[in-house]
Order: sequence, then C-alpha cells, then structure tokens
Amino acid sequence: MKHVVLVDPYAPARGLPPAFLEAGYRCVRLQSTAEIPTVYRGPLDLDGYVANVVHRGDIEETLRQLSAYQPVAVLTGSELGVELADEISELMGLDTNGTKLSATRRDKFRMIERVAAVGLRAPRQAHVTGEAELRSWHREIGGRIVVKPLRSAAGDGVTFCDTPDESAAALAAIMGRENIFSLPNDGAVAQEYLQGAEYIVNTVSRAGQHHVTDSWGSGRLTVNGITDLLVESVLLEPDAPGLDALTAYAFAVLDALGIQYGPSHLEIKMTPDGPCLVEIGARISGGELPYYAAEAIGESQLDWTVDSYVRPERFDARCGAPYRLKHHFAWSALASPYSGTLVSYRGIDRIEALPSFRGLRTLVAPGSAIQPTVNDLTYPLTVTLHHESDGVLQRDLNTIRYLDGTGFYDVDHTRQNG
Repeated sequence: MKHVVLVDPYAPARGLPPAFLEAGYRCVRLQSTAEIPTVYRGPLDLDGYVANVVHRGDIEETLRQLSAYQPVAVLTGSELGVELADEISELMGLDTNGTKLSATRRDKFRMIERVAAVGLRAPRQAHVTGEAELRSWHREIGGRIVVKPLRSAAGDGVTFCDTPDESAAALAAIMGRENIFSLPNDGAVAQEYLQGAEYIVNTVSRAGQHHVTDSWGSGRLTVNGITDLLVESVLLEPDAPGLDALTAYAFAVLDALGIQYGPSHLEIKMTPDGPCLVEIGARISGGELPYYAAEAIGESQLDWTVDSYVRPERFDARCGAPYRLKHHFAWSALASPYSGTLVSYRGIDRIEALPSFRGLRTLVAPGSAIQPTVNDLTYPLTVTLHHESDGVLQRDLNTIRYLDGTGFYDVDHTRQNG
C-alpha cells in the first residue's frame, strides 16, 4: 500500500488518515517540532498511522526516514506544519506549493503585503515590534485597529484597539508570551479595522485549479471587551448573495500566494469597497467545520483534499461544480461574562428543545473554573443546529443568543478554581 505524509495533523486533520486509507493510502505522521505544542498535548494517538517521524531540525535525516515509505504526497495537517510540508514536498519532487512563498503563507503581515502587491484589496497595516512605532502608526491611521501575533491561530492574541494606549497594551501582551503553538512571538501586525460582515471560504486546489468546498457566514458580538467575538458560523447556500464576488476574490488570493495544491481556509470581510482579506491558512479549516460540512453537504475539504493528491481524475471531473446542501446547518458558541467556579447552566433544556437542535458540547463543566469568553479557547458551551428550513435555523440561533447572558450562568464568584 502506498503512503501519504501528514505534517502536524492536529485537531481537524484527524479525518485525513481514514479518508486516505479509504482511497488506498496509509499515512505517516510527521511532527515538525520536537515537543508537541501545549494546546495539543495529551496522549499521542497514532491510530491510523503506520509510523511517527519527529523532525529535529536535520532535513536530510527527516528525508531519509520518510523515503523508506516512498510517499506519493506530503501535506500539512495544521497551520504549524505549512512550511515543513512545503519544503519536504518540494525536495521530494511531489505535488507542492513550493518554498518560494512558504513563509508568506504563514506570516500574517507578509501575506497581506503580497495580496496588496498584486493589486487586490487589502487592509492597511504595519509590522511592529516596539511600542513607539505602534503608537505612531495608530495615531496616523486613527480609529479602531487590530493588533495580532504574526504566526498564531484560533483568535490567539487578536485585540481590537481604539486608542494608542490600548494598542501598546496589546503589543506588550503579545510580545511577553508564547503563541498558541508554544513558540515565542517575534513581532506583531497592526491592521486597520475592516467594516463589514466576515465570511469563511474553504477551498481545495490542484495544479492551480481551485474549488470551493464550503462557505460560511459569521455572527459576532462585542462582549467582555472584545470586538467581533465569533459566536456563530452558518453554512451558506452556493448561490447566496455576494458569494460569487467572495469566491472570485478568494481564488485571486490563492493565486497571489502561490497555492497550487491542497486545502485553504480564507477569512474575508465584505467591506463597502468589496471583499478584503483578513487572513488565510494554507491548510484545512479549523474547528469542526470540515465535519459539519460533510454532514450537511455529504462531503468536505477532507474528501477534496484526498482527491487533490491521489485521485486527480476525480478532482478534475468535478472541480467548480457548486456544492448542494442536504439541510441547513449552523454552529453557535455561548459567551460567558463571568469569572469564578461554575455551579450550573440555566436554560440548557430550552436549548435542547429547539426544533433544529442537533447537539451540545460542554467545554466548561459545572464544578470547573469559568472565565469571560474572549476567544475560541474560552467558550463554555457550543451548540450545533440543523434543519430543512433556513428560517427555523435562524430563529433558533436568535433564541440561543437571547438565552445566553448573565442569567444563563450560576457562578460562585468567591472561588476562582473548581
């Protein structure tokens, strides 16, 4: 049986080994860092892999170990593995996005610079390492800006700042710690705040041909001092208003960044001046979106990624055909306003009674410490909904938002640890 190498297949990539196995390919796991990032630590599950290779900085030694499996493809399973996957696939002469723009696909400042350089709409921005330059840039831009780490994910360190003082504090917080991948932050990017609704466009590419696997609208709140906290993702129909423009813009971004093969995850705002990139990941979508898409559509980035690398005829035959929804689907996160020890949730039974209710995931259990929700890592609960009627789905999303709030949480504020 032939082999495929997956670099850092954390979290959402868990579905890739069985998907490749179904196509007749076993997977080799390649770890790009000697230590697993803290956010992914736990028992190492190698189920579905024939081997685990750890890259320790010696590319020749890593190539020697991988060559024993004669891989037909090398691809990343997460943001962390993008650059190593590009390097190894290029050195092995396999389908690759290459190394020329590899760092540009990882660095949140460089990717926007590249998009702007080819003439696409892009936010004004600055690469900052010091407080004085950030304050000066913020005063020049005026209004609200966004400050975030150069290389992170999951909303880690993303801060919306209305004053130079807030920007300076955000930069100090970023520079004083490691990012979500347990790597030191070596700088930050400051960007203008983009007005408009934010969308997700998930794609898979092969030989420069791009295909949209699923697209999502987002619902956001200003809460706990955070502007635009993501609390909802709603799967869009392929003919949703404005999606053609988003798709054309997304494909132009993929071309600008040299993405020829594999999955990509684009976050785009529809501004009054048209689509504008927030950021892009040259890897599979985060969270559970590939699995939600598979349920609601019948296939997802997982299936198309397998086609891109080992079933090219199937990819080429279907590329560009719009996906079709079997039912409407949405994901909703609740936002805790409190810090303390959670005693109980009030109103879960009302959420579970909603006509479109599909499932509920408890991330903070009663008896555990709870904190105000400020990013993807601090949701207390998430809910999934599906229904044949988009109207019912939207009504139930609104009901969840009504139920969530100060009255939903019974918290002991005298205890900070569960």
